[in-house]
Amino acid sequence: MRQIWTDENKFRIWLQIEILACEARKIPARDLALIKRKAKFSVERINEIEKTTNHDVIAFLTCVAEHVGPASRHIHEGLTSSDIGDTALAYQMVQAMEILIADVKTLRQVVARKAKKFKFTPCMGRTHGVHAEPTTFGLKMALMYDEFGRALTRLERAREIMAVGKISGAVGTHAHLSPQVEAYVCRKLGLQPVNISTQVLQRDRHAEYSAALALVGSSIERWAQEFRHLQRTEVLEAEEFFAVGQKGSSAMPHKRNPITCERLCGLARVLRGNALAAMENVALWHERDISHSSVERVILPDSTTLLDYMLVKLTDITDRLLVYPDRMKANIDASKGLTFSQAILLALTKKGLTREKAYAIVQRNAMATWQTPGKSFQDFLLADAELMKLVTPREIQALFNPSIHFREVNNTFRKVGIR
Repeated sequence: MRQIWTDENKFRIWLQIEILACEARKIPARDLALIKRKAKFSVERINEIEKTTNHDVIAFLTCVAEHVGPASRHIHEGLTSSDIGDTALAYQMVQAMEILIADVKTLRQVVARKAKKFKFTPCMGRTHGVHAEPTTFGLKMALMYDEFGRALTRLERAREIMAVGKISGAVGTHAHLSPQVEAYVCRKLGLQPVNISTQVLQRDRHAEYSAALALVGSSIERWAQEFRHLQRTEVLEAEEFFAVGQKGSSAMPHKRNPITCERLCGLARVLRGNALAAMENVALWHERDISHSSVERVILPDSTTLLDYMLVKLTDITDRLLVYPDRMKANIDASKGLTFSQAILLALTKKGLTREKAYAIVQRNAMATWQTPGKSFQDFLLADAELMKLVTPREIQALFNPSIHFREVNNTFRKVGIR
C-alpha cells in the first residue's frame, strides 16, 4: 500500500499518461519512438527543480524534457496539470482500493471459519449491556461476516466511482485536445472518461470514496469494541490472543488488556475525521481552486494505508481470538433462568391472559429472582399460586428450553452465505 503513494509511483503514472496522450494524438512516429525510449525522470531532480518553479507538474515536465530533448515539445500539448494529476490520483486510488477489497475478502474468510466453528455454541445475548436472551457465538460471527459483506460492496462501489479520468484541458472543454485522446488514455489505464469535468474531477467522488473508507473503519470499530466488552473480567467470554513474553501493564503483572482492539477503535476516529475533510473539499471555486490538493496529499494516502492496517489487524485478532464456551455457559447460568421470561409471558397469553396481566405476573417473579440469592426464576414461578392455576409444573419446565433460540441458526447461516 505504501508503494502506491510514493512519489516514484505517482511520477511513473504521470509519465505513462503523457506518453499515452502522445500516442493518441498521433505525433510523428520518430518523435514518439524517441519519447518512449528516452523519457524518464528522477524524483531527486524533480524536487530540485520544484524549489525554483514552485510547481510540481512543471518540475516533472522539465525533468522529463531534459532526457528527451527537442521531441519533448509534444509532451503535455493541450493538457493541464490536473489532467495528469487527477487522472493519476484516481488510478492510485483504484490501486489502493484493490488491496482493501482483497483485505476484506480475507477477513470474511477468517470470520466464516470462526462462525462455523462456534455455530451452536450458546452465549448470552445482551441489550443495553444486560442479559437478554441466549444466542450463539457463531451467530455473532455470522453477523460480522454479513456486515463486512456490506463493507465489501461499499468498497467496490467506491472503486467504481473513482475509476475515472479526465484529459480535457484547462477548464474541461477539450479546447486544445480531442475527446478521443481522453478516451484513449483512460481506456489504456483501465479507467472510464468522465462525461464532463472542469479543470478537475469533481470532488464528490473523492468524498464518497473517503466516506466508504470511514464506514468500513466504523465496522471495524464495532467488532473491536464487541471483543473488548467480551474480554472484560466480569464477562471474559472471548479474549485477544496474549503472546508469551507479552506484558499488559508496567505496574500490574496480571494484566491482559485488549490493546489492539482499543487501537482499532481509536484509529476509526481518524478515518471519520479524514472523511469529513474530504467532504469539505467538494465545494471548490468555479472550475477549480487548489484548496483540496493539500488535504488530499494527507488524507488519501493516510486513510487507505490506515484502513489496510486495520483490516489486517482485525483479521489477525479474529483468527487468533481466544473463545471460552465454558465461561459463556456460566454467564448464561448466572441469570438463574431469567432469560426465559419471554417464553413464560407468551405461554400465559396463549392461556388467555391479557398481555398486561401476563407481564405483571412474570415481572414480579423476575424481580424477586433478581433480589433473592440462591433461588432461581423457575423456583419462584412454581411457587406462584396465581400462575400455577394456569399452567402445570411440567409446562413450566418445558419452557426453560434453550433450543428454541437455536432452531433458525442453520437458516440464518444460509441467508448470510456461510456454507
